[in-house]
Amino acid sequence: MKESPDSKERNQKDISPQIRVAGFIKESIVDGPGIRFVIFCQGCPHNCKGCHNPSTHSFEGGNLFSPEEIVKTIDENPLLQGVTFSGGEPLCQVDGFLKLGKLVKDRKLHLLIYTGFTIEELEERMKVEDNLRELLMLADHLVEGRYVEKKRNISLMYRGSENQRIIDMEEYFRTGEVVPLETISIN
Repeated sequence: MKESPDSKERNQKDISPQIRVAGFIKESIVDGPGIRFVIFCQGCPHNCKGCHNPSTHSFEGGNLFSPEEIVKTIDENPLLQGVTFSGGEPLCQVDGFLKLGKLVKDRKLHLLIYTGFTIEELEERMKVEDNLRELLMLADHLVEGRYVEKKRNISLMYRGSENQRIIDMEEYFRTGEVVPLETISIN
């Protein structure tokens, strides 16, 4: 029996996008506030000199996981307070991280996203990428900006270089203002 175009479209919508993952940390206290599950995605266009994770730059390699597979692992630890999307560059895999972000927020966990893109670059992308806007609206905090080796500062909370900013995303979407934070707390 031949599949109708409508049923084929429905079946494609039911398939979760895959996320290319370089690795996981099941419990971290350095990649955001509280006890966190960290996903390091594979693939990054920035190639920052001195990057902490240069093995994640290639868009090849890593392993593919569905958001549902990842959240099953998250669900195994009742002590988790948050989830961090790191890289590589998670905002090069918006559809998969959007689905995962929804699952994370369904569990009332804090969501932190690291990106090498600046909020100003993301504002331009959000004008044409609705899924990106939706993903960023799920995030509690965004650590943004490329790592700049000459601005390295190991005393900064959750950042590697002085140009990077921590942004409260609820406040950003409420006011349209970027107010950089020095640290993050979970309420």
